Amino acid sequence: MPSPSLTLLFLLCLLTPSLISSRPLQDPDFVVQEVHRAINDTRRDLGYLSCGTGNPIDDCWRCDPNWEKNRQRLADCAIGFGKSAVGGRDGQIYVVTDPSDNDAVNPKPGTLRYAVIQDEPLWIIFARDMTIKLKEELIMNSFKTIDGRGASVHIAGGPCITIQYVTNIIIHGLNIHDCKPGGNAMVRSSPRHYGFRTISDGDGVSIFGGSHVWVDHCSLSNCKDGLIDAIEGSTAITISNNYMTHHDKVMLLGHSDSYTQDKNMQVTIAFNHFGEGLVQRMPRCRHGYFHVVNNDYTHWEMYAIGGSADPTINSQGNRFVAPNTQFSKEVTKHEDAPISEWKNWNWRSEGDLLMNGAFFTPSGAGASSSYAKASSLGARPSSLVATLTGSAGSLNCRKGSRC
Repeated sequence: MPSPSLTLLFLLCLLTPSLISSRPLQDPDFVVQEVHRAINDTRRDLGYLSCGTGNPIDDCWRCDPNWEKNRQRLADCAIGFGKSAVGGRDGQIYVVTDPSDNDAVNPKPGTLRYAVIQDEPLWIIFARDMTIKLKEELIMNSFKTIDGRGASVHIAGGPCITIQYVTNIIIHGLNIHDCKPGGNAMVRSSPRHYGFRTISDGDGVSIFGGSHVWVDHCSLSNCKDGLIDAIEGSTAITISNNYMTHHDKVMLLGHSDSYTQDKNMQVTIAFNHFGEGLVQRMPRCRHGYFHVVNNDYTHWEMYAIGGSADPTINSQGNRFVAPNTQFSKEVTKHEDAPISEWKNWNWRSEGDLLMNGAFFTPSGAGASSSYAKASSLGARPSSLVATLTGSAGSLNCRKGSRC
């Protein structure tokens, strides 16, 4: 393999004119190819060009060994329907130093709750590893990023995250588990407002009338209701690179069959690993447009993807490994409607890898134009899913090295 000095000598030889030469002139295209080959060989020797995985989100930022100094660049790496979620990119960095949550109305500076209710954009990070047991729902204000990179951060054992009637939220790198209902209590949602909250569902992440939301690289499990639910007119959402385990009703997208405001919902579900101990709703959709792309489904007990009220589901490039149970091989479940009705719903499987007897029941006309509002990125081949989802869940990022 040529060294940098040999490469330079090679280039000088090409550029220095010879007064007398018995050799024929070399093909210029061949010369260019040789130069490029030598330079690329040198780069490989220095460790460049070795980071790409084909996962467009990770390849956007994880190759940077100085990610910790360029944290807010992450906001430019979103894809799918939630790609415009900037979170706290344009604000200051806020460091959580205090894991306590003793007062949901008057939170202490240094706590997570104090940060998420502020009016200005904030990029929220953590001073060290910590477990935060919230007293009540964490009600977020707009233009916030919660960035767990560089620490092991658990939101667990109490109510969890609520994104209600706000916009531009990024949740990244958290462990969210064992979430429980809260409520019948006063909770602050901004510096100027607090109010009485009724009993919450116990979701890991509850998106209620929210827009431009991106949930990426989180590990979620064992919550009272859903791991991630989006209802009541929520839209422009990307759920990516998450690792979900040990839960029944994983993901609900759409409030009810009668709530027609969810007809405008658009959600991208990409590069997630749906793992052990999951039962159903990965996701369960109503009314809107859902792009389910390049996910790895290695476990389900009842079904993987379901829906009612005529949602459009575009399943592309996923890997579905059916359970061994004979009557749970079907990926899909058309709910709350007779076949005469659901046969017209637009559900398609395109390039999915169906294993261990898994089968997808498509429906609808199948015309590509029907899926225009349920298409948000180019699917990679399903044969690459293991690589694309190999780092799903919260990452073990350390300062000074690639994440």
